[in-house]
Amino acid sequence: MQFIGRKKEISLINKIFASDDLELAVIYGRRRIGKSELIKYCLSSSSLDSIFYECLETNETQNVESLGELILKKWGLEDLSLRGIKEVLTFVFKKSIGTPLILVLDEYPYLREKVTGLDSIIKALIDEYKDSSQLKLILCGSYIDIMKSLFEHDNPLYGRISLKIELKQMDYYDSFKFYEGFCMEDKVRLYSVFGGIPYYNRLIDKTMTFKENIINLIASKNSRLESEISIYLKNELNKLENANAVIDILAKGVTKYKDILSYSNISSSPTLADVLNKLQKLELVKKETAINNHVAKGSYYICDNLTLFYYRYIFRNSSILTLMDPGIFYDEFISRDFEDQYVPKMFETIAKQFLIRLNLKGRCEPPFYAIGKYIFNDRHNKINREFDVVTLDQNGYIFYEAKYKNRPLNDHDIKEEIEQVTSSDLKAYRYGFFSKSGFKLDDKRKDLILYTLEDMVKEDL
Repeated sequence: MQFIGRKKEISLINKIFASDDLELAVIYGRRRIGKSELIKYCLSSSSLDSIFYECLETNETQNVESLGELILKKWGLEDLSLRGIKEVLTFVFKKSIGTPLILVLDEYPYLREKVTGLDSIIKALIDEYKDSSQLKLILCGSYIDIMKSLFEHDNPLYGRISLKIELKQMDYYDSFKFYEGFCMEDKVRLYSVFGGIPYYNRLIDKTMTFKENIINLIASKNSRLESEISIYLKNELNKLENANAVIDILAKGVTKYKDILSYSNISSSPTLADVLNKLQKLELVKKETAINNHVAKGSYYICDNLTLFYYRYIFRNSSILTLMDPGIFYDEFISRDFEDQYVPKMFETIAKQFLIRLNLKGRCEPPFYAIGKYIFNDRHNKINREFDVVTLDQNGYIFYEAKYKNRPLNDHDIKEEIEQVTSSDLKAYRYGFFSKSGFKLDDKRKDLILYTLEDMVKEDL
């Protein structure tokens, strides 16, 4: 199976493998993000001897036995007679003296929980063998708080970690490579549902339509991913009902803290703050502050596509789904809103990702140093309004609008959007437009930046 994306991370890991020194790497991120597959891919292309051990959620003795069996098999030994993790790790450190060796401890928090002072044990071994060992030790885990604690100043491993990688979701420009064989519009639809989680995208069946894939994987009873989000939440949170209430409200488009508190019926502001903080740590929700800092408190949004889709369409209608044919359910409760509102909004996210990639490649002139929403006061209607994608560079603001329409944008469309900007307090010096169906313009304005859906994937990003 082809490995997709993660070029930067692969390069960093390979650099560690090529080192002649003892190296400690920490790789972490939410479950399903592809940590283990990334490491295994790098191991497969390395000539170094390696041991990949997935720590068991059990006692130290069983972990010692399991890891010991891998070691026996690796070097053809009959018996190690090692009775603790410290002795096992010491054996590996000694084995790597003068000989490069890779040891991966996947799901490290499981083992760390069962072995008192494991961080200190590893620290002591690193200090003892730092001048002689060529071991590449990789600690990997999904419990983000625990893994981040390894970097803290009071942790024994502080200052000894050579490489830190927090693996994030892929953006559209890596994810769409999973959708080979689908048309451009369907690739946007699929990403809008399954997002940048490799595990989800690998489940997509290329022999099915985008609609069939959505029904088969998430929008039918007992589908493969139907319980994915709830299981993730149950594993990480104590009170699932509060999380459900908050995510459900966010999925309806409520973004302000005071409105979330009001509509979710959460008991108190401190409780809501705690729930939002936990959901942010789980990378299901993000807090976004306006690029012009108009609203210091910011707004909250669901940043995981599958979570957004599930709570927007499935969660609140789950009882109906048990009584209805999945295809009819899709047509009745998903199709229209999905095409008219959900996917067009996701197209804005893709446009923003495109601009960030261009900027990172040095292809924006001048380069921008901020991108995000611009909040302004609509004095006529006495409300705050926002422009979704605005960049700020040395010359000022550039306004962008992403339109997911089935017809080309024309001069009237462009003029109308620009008039909205000029009637606000946003002083943009250029105007950018992303259009799914291209453009049909007579007015060749020099202050326009135009991208079609095809343009957005032709660039080598």
